[in-house]
Amino acid sequence: MQKRHINWHFIRSHILVFDATLAILIFLIMSIGIVTMYSAGMDFPGRVEDHVRNILVSFFIMWVAANIPPQTLMRFAIPIYTFGVALLIAVALFGLVKKGSRRWLYVGMQIQPSEMMKIATPLMLAWYFQKREGALRWRDFVVAAVILGIPAALIAKQPDLGTAMLVVAAGFSVVFLAGLSWKFLVSLGAAAAVIIPTVVWPMLHDYQRDRVLTMLDPNRDPLGKGFHIIQSTIALGSGGLHGKGFLKGTQAHLEFIPEHTTDFIFAVFSEEFGFVGNVILVVLYFLLILRCLMIASNAPTLFARLMAGAVTMIFFTYAFVNMGMVSGIVPVVGVPLPFMSYGGTALVTLGMGLGFMMSVQRNRKLVQT
Repeated sequence: MQKRHINWHFIRSHILVFDATLAILIFLIMSIGIVTMYSAGMDFPGRVEDHVRNILVSFFIMWVAANIPPQTLMRFAIPIYTFGVALLIAVALFGLVKKGSRRWLYVGMQIQPSEMMKIATPLMLAWYFQKREGALRWRDFVVAAVILGIPAALIAKQPDLGTAMLVVAAGFSVVFLAGLSWKFLVSLGAAAAVIIPTVVWPMLHDYQRDRVLTMLDPNRDPLGKGFHIIQSTIALGSGGLHGKGFLKGTQAHLEFIPEHTTDFIFAVFSEEFGFVGNVILVVLYFLLILRCLMIASNAPTLFARLMAGAVTMIFFTYAFVNMGMVSGIVPVVGVPLPFMSYGGTALVTLGMGLGFMMSVQRNRKLVQT
């Protein structure tokens, strides 16, 4: 009996570490993703199998991360951040070039280190603010800006402005939750309104400026730069209320939608499942973000609260930017839809983030008991 009790305790403490609500929501979103990938990937042999494999790897990473207590994770913040920055420098020196961008390293397989920094940067910032809890000064926020600016600049240099913006969003959420004043935010917003059109805009690459202008008016180049947005919005609208039906979408299968297994998979889903399907998917993402916010608000330490808040911002930014990009309300920046788009590195990053959320929730319970 004692042996059985010990085994059951081991299972509960090391195997059954998933938060039930998060696990159910992710299972539902991933199931929708696999069904959509089956349709979107019909012209890509092995794409569905690879996607399922990536999901399984993501679940394993999620389980590992869920077993790491926040206090242990905090000790690895500096090495993880330093390693990530070193990989970004390696990309700049001898990374693989695809479509004019140097974003990948080959280490037996292709990896995209910038994805790692979406977790490593807020992790480092959460560690920094935890060490200065109760004694924050203005220079601490200057140091935080440097911590955030180094990976953001290296990623923007690749160039990958979309990922750089996601890293900044995740890192800035940590800075904000750490106690950044509203007065400073208002001042920062006013400064941004002046700097972006006068300083940032001239520094952008031609293709980046074209993306913004195309978002504002896709018909300025309907057969060129505006083609992607026009075709994706056609797919969204043609789905109607209930959609054309599974495997019956035409925009993707006739190759009108670009990157329809990755960045534009939401267009495939919208065309086949319509407005009703979109509402269900948006509700699932909303519930996922709401659950993450609840976990963050109940975190036992400042480090855990800041890290959980950053992961929540990552999920929100991913979902909002991808759906907005496909709908034509934000520029096309190459952001995947969480747990639906094809891509191993992104899935692993998201799985790691969810694992950290589950670790925060699990250790909150342990602290209370």
